[in-house]
Amino acid sequence: MRYRRREAGEGAVRLVMESTLSARDRVGVQDFLLLENYNSEAAFIENLRRRYREGLIYTYIGSVLVSVNPYRELEIYSKQNMERHRGVHFYEISPHIFALADNSYRALRTERRDQCILISGESGAGKTEASKKILQYYTHICPTRNNTHTIRERLLQSNPILEAFGNAKTLRNDNSSRFGKYMDIQFDYKGAPIGGHILNYLLEKSRVAHQNHGERNFHIFYQLLEGGEDSLLKRLGLEKTNPQHYHYLVKGNCPRVSAISDKNGWKVVRNALTIIGFNEDEIQELMEIVASVLHLGNTQFVEDEEGETQVTTEPQLRYLSQLLGVDGSILKEALTHKKIVAKGEEMISPFSLEQALSARDSLAKATYGCTFTWLVQKINQSLAFKDEVYYSSKCSSVIGLLDIYGFEVFQHNSFEQFCINYCNEKLQQLFIELTLKSDQEEYEAEGIVWERVEYFNNKIICDLVEEKHKGIIAILDEECLRPEDASDISFLEKLEDTLGTHAHFVTHKMANGKIRKAIGQEEFRLVHYAGEVNYNVSGFLEKNNDLLYRHLKEVMCRSENRIISQCFHVDELMDRRRPETAATQFKISLAKLMEILMSKEPAYIRCIKPNDAKQPGRFDEVLIRRQVKYLGLMENLRVRRAGFAYRRNYKVFLERYKSLCPDTWPNWHGKLSEGVATLVKHLNYKPEEYKLGRSKIFIHFPRTLFLTEDALEARKQTIAITLQTSWRGYSERAKYHRIRQAVIVIQSWWRGVKGRRKAQCRRQAANTIRKFIKGFILRNEPRCLDNEYFLDHVRFSFLMKVKRNLPKSVLDKSWPRPPPSLTEASEHLHRICMHNLVNDYITKIQPEWKKQLEQKVLASAIFSGQKDCYPQSVPKLFVATRLETDEINLKILQTLGKDNKVKYGVDVIKYDRHGFRARVRQLLLTTSAAVLVQEAKIKQCIDYSALLGISVSSLSDGFFVLHIPTADSKQKGDLVLQCDHVIETVTKLAIMADKIHNINISQDRIRFAIARGKEGVIDFTCGSDLRVIKTKNGHLSVTTPRIS
Repeated sequence: MRYRRREAGEGAVRLVMESTLSARDRVGVQDFLLLENYNSEAAFIENLRRRYREGLIYTYIGSVLVSVNPYRELEIYSKQNMERHRGVHFYEISPHIFALADNSYRALRTERRDQCILISGESGAGKTEASKKILQYYTHICPTRNNTHTIRERLLQSNPILEAFGNAKTLRNDNSSRFGKYMDIQFDYKGAPIGGHILNYLLEKSRVAHQNHGERNFHIFYQLLEGGEDSLLKRLGLEKTNPQHYHYLVKGNCPRVSAISDKNGWKVVRNALTIIGFNEDEIQELMEIVASVLHLGNTQFVEDEEGETQVTTEPQLRYLSQLLGVDGSILKEALTHKKIVAKGEEMISPFSLEQALSARDSLAKATYGCTFTWLVQKINQSLAFKDEVYYSSKCSSVIGLLDIYGFEVFQHNSFEQFCINYCNEKLQQLFIELTLKSDQEEYEAEGIVWERVEYFNNKIICDLVEEKHKGIIAILDEECLRPEDASDISFLEKLEDTLGTHAHFVTHKMANGKIRKAIGQEEFRLVHYAGEVNYNVSGFLEKNNDLLYRHLKEVMCRSENRIISQCFHVDELMDRRRPETAATQFKISLAKLMEILMSKEPAYIRCIKPNDAKQPGRFDEVLIRRQVKYLGLMENLRVRRAGFAYRRNYKVFLERYKSLCPDTWPNWHGKLSEGVATLVKHLNYKPEEYKLGRSKIFIHFPRTLFLTEDALEARKQTIAITLQTSWRGYSERAKYHRIRQAVIVIQSWWRGVKGRRKAQCRRQAANTIRKFIKGFILRNEPRCLDNEYFLDHVRFSFLMKVKRNLPKSVLDKSWPRPPPSLTEASEHLHRICMHNLVNDYITKIQPEWKKQLEQKVLASAIFSGQKDCYPQSVPKLFVATRLETDEINLKILQTLGKDNKVKYGVDVIKYDRHGFRARVRQLLLTTSAAVLVQEAKIKQCIDYSALLGISVSSLSDGFFVLHIPTADSKQKGDLVLQCDHVIETVTKLAIMADKIHNINISQDRIRFAIARGKEGVIDFTCGSDLRVIKTKNGHLSVTTPRIS
């Protein structure tokens, strides 16, 4: 598929139909009107085959869409595809059901004329799916209004309900519609869907009681049995079991289908009923009717010895009585007896066994048929536009969807096929008339001379079926009304007598020898537009009568089931006139349908089934040839081709092919008609090949178009190079002009911005200087508007200066000088700053260093200004101990024990109390005492609690005295010690003994106790060298140099 970009009204990228003509050898033509050999059925089918092989299931015959069922999911129905087809001209995009739907919708909006889409084809061709796709398209692309969402959902959900009650599995289709459906979708003046209405035709009620081998009853029976809740089935007297247990479901011997999930189907139907608006009571009563049909099928009879018929299945009768809401005994009598009214008198006559079975089946079919009609009416009530009377609004329009049976020819054709084919004859007649009419109107509008088209007019066949008094339906009704014993054979004989000379009617008796073999003795043959069909008259009268015994009608009229009571009216019993037959009802309905369709602008979809096996990719030529014949596609093509094969608007034609003529390329500036005339003259079109209308060109032969298309294909390479060259030059020039213009605009804007900014800065500077000077003059005045700027500036300047010159450490005493007005604030800020610095310093200090500082602070408190050697000790760190563990005798450590660990140790010199002899010792400070040690011997142990105080001199010597109570017999007196680290030792001892306030610093002497009652003295003097001697007066003299 080739794509071409062009500027459309909406600026969209569209897929042009003509662009695929170059690939026609592979994918065929998209419009059968372009077939060269249009009279050849083989060429028609070959074109279908090519397209089907490529996955292209849609093809046009003019405005008619031919659809081939792919039997698989295709990626062509997404929302993206819907958007692609929205508002696109019918012929500007490849054939698609969305294109046809959109064309009808746009015609509805623009012309304000009602539209209809006629979908036909045989069972399994995809009619139901086609109608679903159209509904999905409209619900997606149509505009919305406040209350349309519910209508959209109901329009979509009406399909599952109608399929469940009106569709069944047949030999040809697993989901075959067994009724005809016409749906009107109502749109408001904005094009939003606001309502709908459904008409149903000829439900195949006979399927309720009988199915051919390999077929099933209507889906709803199997869905209820497979998916119904246990509680529901129990109330209905049904079991979730094999459908074979029910007489009406065994005839076809096909209880289940692999491609159908009845359980999921039930869920879909149940949800759809809720969305449509059925309440729980209505759903319950609807299911009761469905169950009653199954129970009717299981109701059995037997003849007694007197020949009267009796019901043998009492449980089924009880369920019927309960579900239908009727009296069981009355129902039993109505099933076994008939009521005859003669001359105003009623008589009861018993049924034979055959009559009883027939009455039972008639009741089942009538009940199901009436319920289906009620169901359609209920859906119509849900879809009805509530604000206005249906069909009466002048501001609304409708699009109709007709999903109707296609032409049917089976091995055994009965009353249903007769009605279906009659319907198709009427539709074919309508189709030909409207096709010719639309072509004629177009030719007249364009000023083209109309040439009469010869075609087969099937009015003769329609008259054969429906003519008053002479038609087949009239003869059938007459035979049904005849008081004598009428039969199907007598009906056939009457047909022979009345229609024996008709060219399209023949029977076994009337046929010649060759034809007679193909017609049974109970058959008649009609020569339809689509071919010959043999109809077996067996059952014609019974199906046409479609009567329910009066007795049974009376019973149903008394039903307490509200649906049944709406279906069977007492008025019908009072009316003595014979009801219209099924064929007459169908003829009347069909006539009304024709009136509806004639009042609308039609579009057509012809659905084709590619094979009977429902296999994707399989193309059964014999089957398709038959459908092409039955759908009248060749006749349709021939009628359309009798005029012109191709017609396009001048603008579209000239735009596509103008490159083939130098006079029209690259642009034509004159009238479109003159441009097209110039183009076709250059292309050497012969007069008989084309006609020029008022706004369109009409080409008679496809070959003319193909040659033109091939010439365009050959020309494309040259056009592409020319376009590329022109485009590149244009693009670069346009780019340069855009850049140049942008630069000019930016420069102008920037100059303006800079000028405005400069002027603004000057104004601000002048105002600032003015305020500053005025504020400086009034700086000593109280704060006011005139000086607040200056004062704020001074404050800001000082704060910035403080910020730039903040102290870096706690020892940094510098601080900016504040202006007079900020003195107090400056002091406060200084305090805060120092407080923060101290906090930062404390936060960052390590535990060991903190301990060191605490000891240093204590030493400062004790010795600062009191002892000469203190200043020299300040920069020296206190150590944890002056003695390592291996320097202390192990025996000493063992004696002290684990609980009395050594915290600090230092070498000291001890002076005896009497002779002041110096002895080397170790002073150990433990957790509880100060211990004086000589090698492995403890010389003295002083508990901290017994220590009275410590004395030191004010000079730079290392002497200190430990004062001990003289009353303690264990102690020998005060200790006189000398140490090189007196500041450190005394500080640590004071901390451990908690004697901080018991330290005495003497200026010249220290008195100490030698023994009880005796006292010693140490005299301290300054000298040049350190000397320790005992004087004659018995004092210890310590001379120490003074430290300056």
